[in-house]
Amino acid sequence: MRPALPPAFLHLPIAHRALHNRAERRIENSPAAIRAARAAGYAIEIDLQLSADGQAMVFHDEELDRLTHATGPVAARTAAELGQIALKDSTDTIPTLAETLTLVAGRVPLLIELKDQTLTLGQSDGRLEEAAARALEGYSGPVAVMSFNPTMMAHMARLAPHIPRGITTSAYLAEDWPGIAPETCDRLRDIPDYDAVGASFISHEAEDLSRPRVADLKAQGAAILCWTIRSPEAEAKARHIAQNVTFEGYASPLPA
Repeated sequence: MRPALPPAFLHLPIAHRALHNRAERRIENSPAAIRAARAAGYAIEIDLQLSADGQAMVFHDEELDRLTHATGPVAARTAAELGQIALKDSTDTIPTLAETLTLVAGRVPLLIELKDQTLTLGQSDGRLEEAAARALEGYSGPVAVMSFNPTMMAHMARLAPHIPRGITTSAYLAEDWPGIAPETCDRLRDIPDYDAVGASFISHEAEDLSRPRVADLKAQGAAILCWTIRSPEAEAKARHIAQNVTFEGYASPLPA
C-alpha cells in the first residue's frame, strides 16, 4: 500500500521545525512556533524523539543541551519530566506529539520526521514508530511521516499503513555524516528503499536536487520535497526540481 501525499503538501510551503524565530521567543518545534505557522497558513514540519517511557516528543536533538538548560539525552527522561523542561529563551516546554496534534487540529498539513534512534541509520527497534502511530490514531488532518532511516518507514508501513510516508534523503557526504559508516552512506545515497517501504515522496537535500536518482523518482510519480531553504533565491532555484520547499529564516510566499 502506497498512500499518496495529500496535495496541500505540494501547495503550502513547509515551515522547518515550525515557524521559529528565537528573537521573537519562538523556538524550533515549540508550541509558539507551531501556533505561528498555523496562523500564517504554512504547512508545518516537526521532529520526533522518544521519551524514557515510550512517548513521542516533539524535539529535534538527541541531547537536551542545545535547546534547553537541562543536559543529557532526551531518551533518559519521561514525558512528564520533559514536559517540565523549558526551552531556552522561551516559556514553552517540550511538547508531546499528542499535544501538538491537538494544537494543529488539522488546520494545516503536518509533516513529521522521526529521528533515527540508532544513531547509525541501522535497524530500528520500532519503539518511536509505535509511539507515533499510537498518537496519530484517529487524527483526521493532513499528515505524513518521514525519516532518514528507511527501516523506520518500514515499521510505519506496518503500524499505520494509511499514513503517507517518505524518506528524508541526502547526498550523504562523509564529512556531513560523522558516525555513519561509509558503506551505509554509499547505500542510502541512491535511495534504494523507496519502493520497499511504500514511500510516496522524498524530502531531499536542496544542494543535491540535481542527482539523477531524484529525477528518476520524480518521473515515476514520487513527490519531491526538499530541505532546508533559507532564502528566496535558494527557493527559486530549488523549485526548478522540487515541488515544494521546507524553509526557515524568511517568509516563503504563500500561493495566491
